[in-house]
Amino acid sequence: MSGARGQLSGQVAVIAGSGFSDWAGESPGRAVPTRYGSPSAAIRTLSYGPRRVYFLARHGESHALPPHRINYRANLAALKQLEVEHVVALNTVGVIRPGLAPGALAVPGQLIDYTYGRDHSIHDGNSANLDHIDFTEPFSGALRGWILGAARAAGVPCHDGGVYAVTQGPRLETAAEVDRLERDGADFVGMTAMPEASIARELQMNYACLSLIVNFAAGRGDKAIHEDIEASLLSARTLSLRLLQQLFGQE
Repeated sequence: MSGARGQLSGQVAVIAGSGFSDWAGESPGRAVPTRYGSPSAAIRTLSYGPRRVYFLARHGESHALPPHRINYRANLAALKQLEVEHVVALNTVGVIRPGLAPGALAVPGQLIDYTYGRDHSIHDGNSANLDHIDFTEPFSGALRGWILGAARAAGVPCHDGGVYAVTQGPRLETAAEVDRLERDGADFVGMTAMPEASIARELQMNYACLSLIVNFAAGRGDKAIHEDIEASLLSARTLSLRLLQQLFGQE
């Protein structure tokens, strides 16, 4: 991997959530069954000059799958079967940390997992292998650097670092819960980075989040959260697409 310059070697995939269901347009989708079931949607292909990037809609084609019902194991296993080595995950998040505002981008460096009841591992007792992965650094440092380098090259403001709190959903948090998350050290709150990140690690794929900040977390803004999201999602999406064009379109 060569940072902000040159091409990233190996096959790359994007897993995207809210605001990206139409990104791949009408490109043909590929059904990829796995031992864990079917992924959220057919896997499509995006073209950036000579580079081909796989695209998977995390919540399904019609955005009907809530965060706690996504088959994260099947999603990652399908990409692994396609020989994907690097996964760029687009996640919408609320911001807790003072000084950041909706409409911006961030590349978190750490996470705290508050989810429950999800299939958190490919090691389910049906395989002869068991691996207690080292999850000290949940995101690939090299892939994070590549994303941040592309942001600089594209002139896209992008916050480096921060702690992503992963909550269960699909409801949003209470103001008191956000206060607790801040005491725990969280800067952002979302619902989809886990178990996506840990399963990617189990499958030996590099994984990093490009987080779209679309609202102030509960109790932190001066307007209703959904009004915040509506006003900010387009701005954050536009910035992320510029960044990804640089990321995948480099010569």
